[in-house]
Amino acid sequence: MPLDSPIAVTDRLFFSELDRAASERILKAALAGAEDGELFLEYRESEMISLDDGRIRSASFDATKGFGLRAVAGEAAGYAHAGELSEAALKRAAETVGAVRQGRCGTLDVAPRATNARLYEDANPLALLDFAAKTALLAEIDAYARGRDPRVKQVMASLAGEWQAVQILRADGTSVADIRPLVRLNVAVVVEQDGRRETGSHGMGGRFDYARIVAAPVWQGAVQEALRQALVNLDSVPAPAGEMEVVLGSGWPGILLHEAIGHGLEGDFNRKKTSAFAGLLGQRIAAPGVTVVDDGTLPDRRGSLTVDDEGTPSNRTVLIEDGVLVGFLQDRQNARLMGVAPTGNGRRQSFAHIPMPRMTNTVMLGGSHSPAEIIGSVKRGLYAVNFGGGQVDITSGKFVFSASEAYLIEDGKLGAPVKGATLIGNGPDSLTKVTMVGNDMALDPGIGTCGKQGQGVPVGVGQPTLKMAGLTVGGTAV
Repeated sequence: MPLDSPIAVTDRLFFSELDRAASERILKAALAGAEDGELFLEYRESEMISLDDGRIRSASFDATKGFGLRAVAGEAAGYAHAGELSEAALKRAAETVGAVRQGRCGTLDVAPRATNARLYEDANPLALLDFAAKTALLAEIDAYARGRDPRVKQVMASLAGEWQAVQILRADGTSVADIRPLVRLNVAVVVEQDGRRETGSHGMGGRFDYARIVAAPVWQGAVQEALRQALVNLDSVPAPAGEMEVVLGSGWPGILLHEAIGHGLEGDFNRKKTSAFAGLLGQRIAAPGVTVVDDGTLPDRRGSLTVDDEGTPSNRTVLIEDGVLVGFLQDRQNARLMGVAPTGNGRRQSFAHIPMPRMTNTVMLGGSHSPAEIIGSVKRGLYAVNFGGGQVDITSGKFVFSASEAYLIEDGKLGAPVKGATLIGNGPDSLTKVTMVGNDMALDPGIGTCGKQGQGVPVGVGQPTLKMAGLTVGGTAV
């Protein structure tokens, strides 16, 4: 076995403190009579450095190590975790999770299949660039942004990195490991003209080291994009309100797809029949031409995983095919209860959290229309290029999203930028209103974090330019 294999690296991290044989005995005893479960071992280093208005405002570094032990029986799950690696802590955890299998004598589910896939490099990005170089980069970003335009009044920039090593042990003695780097650069600028201030921002990142985002052409491009957005917003007019055709740009606007539709396709919500899509498998839920996949196998992407947090290899799961609902996202527990195979979407924020079905990189595939053709087909509508915050109700599918960059469309041509536009709709209903799908499918730049039941995990989104008929736009024009 190569010395740099994930198993070898994680063995050195975890079993210098724990006795492996003793750990396996405790795990086997804890899961006796259970239907599933695992010992999840994690080591994580993370850092964040932020600059605001020419000064380093915060700098943090954190290193954590711990385990989570889970026993699953039917719909119940017992979970215990500790921020220490010791035989005593493992024994206490085993006593806790054992309560879930009292009176049961289930058969332990088979282990996930093995994989040799390596979707990203193992190198620890935190060790590849020293603190002085990182702070110098942020200062250079500040100076560069101010030098680009005299209207720049404030610059905010941050650099974040993480290195996570996990090993997942099962009672049958199988184990898998993964080493996950993650970096991100964010830039925001505030511009002022004639007493009016506006903001623009841009970020990027993925599962690689800092080298890809600290090269001058890359971070300069981020500054230029943030500045472009801010200057566009300086010229914006109040957004109109009412029902109209809406064109969504490619890439990051896929966040609307993620929130309004993706969560409703996670297995737990459908098993419990709390999703707006529950009971609709095999039925048409979207317009013809709409195909949505969740793909955790894309190399280097923020939402990708070699294996999920239960040890299942990541997968490309088709959720909607040509408008028909064909699948859900599954972890092991919900898959077993629904009588289907797990899809590699069992994710957790850390060892202190129980896994659940979560998205990875959720993408609508491209169609046949050019973006120019789509915009040219709109008599009066809105072109939404970037989104800020949003809210969605999983049960009803209702959503509200604010557009941080949008333009009027009049007689097939882009008009003035608008401010204060919100998109209001219903996830299942909005899928049926897609009338044109672009040929320019793009992924987001690597900035997404998804929240669910108090847990946050990195995710990716993507889509082509889309035309949707009859969406409600909330605006501020009077």
